[in-house]
Order: sequence, then structure tokens, then C-alpha cells
Amino acid sequence: MNTGISYVYAVSRTGTLSDVTSGAVSGLDGGVLRTVSADGLEALVSSVPDEAFSSEGMKAQMEDLKRLEEIARGHHAVVEAAYGATTILPLRLATVCLSDERVAAMVHERHGEFAELLSWLEGHVELGVKVYADPHRPAEAQPPKAPGSAAPASPGRAYLQQRRAQRRNQQDAYRAAGDLAAEVPGRVADVARARAPHRPQQGELASSPGENIANDAYLVPAARVGEFRRALDTLAGDTPGVRIEVTGPWAPYSFATPPAVAQGGSQ
Repeated sequence: MNTGISYVYAVSRTGTLSDVTSGAVSGLDGGVLRTVSADGLEALVSSVPDEAFSSEGMKAQMEDLKRLEEIARGHHAVVEAAYGATTILPLRLATVCLSDERVAAMVHERHGEFAELLSWLEGHVELGVKVYADPHRPAEAQPPKAPGSAAPASPGRAYLQQRRAQRRNQQDAYRAAGDLAAEVPGRVADVARARAPHRPQQGELASSPGENIANDAYLVPAARVGEFRRALDTLAGDTPGVRIEVTGPWAPYSFATPPAVAQGGSQ
């Protein structure tokens, strides 16, 4: 008998997740993975402590950045394992139900939506496209002055000239990054099935140098991932201070509709 709250990672078709539940992969905090079936679909779940994953308990965990990172990593590891086995609908972080019976009821109630989404996502992956501007790129060195030219500027004047050059470089980088980001959707329109814009990453979420100007996800046929990447290979070109990063393939988080359960709460 299962004890605790049922934490739900993903939904798939019945009978496709046996490799994931064989014991090679664990759920959050080492929990044993299992499936809950209803109407030809199954949810991938594990048990988590009632107190820690109740509404109040989850709120406290979400406010603890270290613990939140642990939950996110554990959730992602399970979803990636399931994604490697079959087509899935990855669910949002901290999707929980009071029991397996409630999980089955949720799958039954959303069966039509889930089945349609699984068919839509079949054979597709998610790729991320991030466009960066580097506002801290140093100003280009000035060419040496010809003999007999005016005397070098004073240290104070030279500093002001350098600052003005840096500002121009920053403005140029931001403008070029914005123009390039606007061009990306058209470049991949013949390859990508759908696009999901996300907020640019900032602060601790921004792991790459420069400033994230655009952060989009694309749903792409698995067989055309190389074609998608090639479409963007030369887009940035030699544009100073601008960079494109293509990530993935990932499970299609951005294109899976979450179930109607309270995030961070329970049913």
C-alpha cells in the first residue's frame, strides 16, 4: 500500500513506461516510481511525504532555493528518463494529488486533452533558442595616431572618450541582438511546428555571459533537429557582441498542457 501524497511527473500511453519503473531511476528523494492507469493512459508517480508536499509544506520548500533546486533536478531526471522511453506529457514541477485514486480520476477527466496532446507531440522534441547581447564588451582599440597629429588627450578626456565608445558598443549590441531575435522565427518557420516564448533569463538563472535578450522554445520533428540547427548556424555571423545558443533536444515541457490540479497543493 502506498503512503503519502502522489507526486505526478508525466502522462503517457499505458504500457510504455515499464523500463522507467524497473528501478533504474528513482523519484524525488529516492521514491520508487510506479504508474497509475486510466482509460488507456498512465501517469508516472512516486510517493512523497504528506507534510512536506502539502500546500504549506510546498510553499516552504519553494522558498528554500537549495531545496527547490533539488526538487527541480529530481523532477527533471525522471521526466528525461520517461522521455527517452516514449512520447510523454511532462507535467509542471510540484504537481501532486492526495492519492493514486485522485491521480486516476485526473487522468480520466482529462483523457481527451491528454490523448490529443500525445498524438500532437508524437515524434517531436523541444529545442531552446537564446539570443544574447554582451553589454560589457570592451571598446575597440583606437588606431595609433599619425606622426605630427594632435597631442594625446588628457587622462580625464581619454576616460570620457572610452566611456562614450563603450556606450555606443552596448547600444549597437542590444540593437543587433533585438534585430537578430526577430529574425529567428522566420528562419525556422519551415522546420518548427510551434513556438513558445519565455521570459529572458536573468540573475542566477542566466548561466551564460552577456544579457539574454530572447528565450524561446520550439517544437521540432526529431528527424529535423539538424536542419533546425543549420538554419541558425550563420545567423549571428560576425555580428559583434551578439550570440545565439541552441539547446536540447528536451522533453516538450513548453508544449504540454498541465493538469487541472493545484500547483504546490493537492487534490
